[in-house]
Amino acid sequence: MAAGLGGLDVIRMAKPGDEAAIDAFLAPYSESSMFLRSNLAQFGIGPDKSDDPRGTTFWLIEDGPIRAVFGRSNAGFLMGQAPDNLPSDWQAFRDVLRGATVAGITGATPQIKTALDVLNLRRALFSVMRDEPHYKLVLRNLKHPEGEAQLRPVQPDDFNLLVDWIIDYDTSVLGSPMTDETRDRARANADAHMNSDSHRILEVDGTPVAKTAFNAALPDMVQIGGVYTPPEHRSHGYARTAVALHLLEARDRDVQTAILFASGPPACRAYEAIGFQKIGTYTLAILAQTQVIGADG
Repeated sequence: MAAGLGGLDVIRMAKPGDEAAIDAFLAPYSESSMFLRSNLAQFGIGPDKSDDPRGTTFWLIEDGPIRAVFGRSNAGFLMGQAPDNLPSDWQAFRDVLRGATVAGITGATPQIKTALDVLNLRRALFSVMRDEPHYKLVLRNLKHPEGEAQLRPVQPDDFNLLVDWIIDYDTSVLGSPMTDETRDRARANADAHMNSDSHRILEVDGTPVAKTAFNAALPDMVQIGGVYTPPEHRSHGYARTAVALHLLEARDRDVQTAILFASGPPACRAYEAIGFQKIGTYTLAILAQTQVIGADG
């Protein structure tokens, strides 16, 4: 239990039947809740939840109505939407996580700063710890890309190319070491891309020059991730072209809004060029080695 503003609050594991209430709570905070909402929509709650790495166990803080929602994915990533940002709420989450293995945490920056302190992760070694610019675009304001580049779905023949691209992204952007584990993870991710309709490759004159994806999706909103251009094709605007063409596809399906968090100034310039506007900061924190919550006592 956790003491909060309204008296005695209770944290409990979500159960089947809670889906609508959870999504209604998260919807006003969609910009920083896309992983939570998308995982909930795709994999649901309860014992029949998928063993997919994105399948998520949810916990609720209730003070009458829901006041905070927390999640841990099967891959060990923590997510939360706690708008009041009370340390006591994160303490309650820490208590139910005791003994669980954690690979990282992501969410709105002010909340994640509180979480890192409460979960005793502030001194942990991270391969990635970034407060990234957080962007939003209402798709009716999307600026059309120029040029003759073509966007297409991922094909089986792309597998080896994707493995190479994912390894380069993981090592150069996310700071992963070049190990057998990194290579195995890249192959698993590339294989997942083969079976997903969320990934696209940009071609110029038949040559693959960039990729993009939606890493979370709802009927009316998508979150962009997995954007990558290999070094030999950079500085030609291919990343923004890929993203813009993918968003045009989404807009044709009545998606209204896109969200992303950018890795650095070049990415910010690319996204701003097609209409994205900064709305805040979003923290991406990936541990160099998994940690067990409560192992330090």
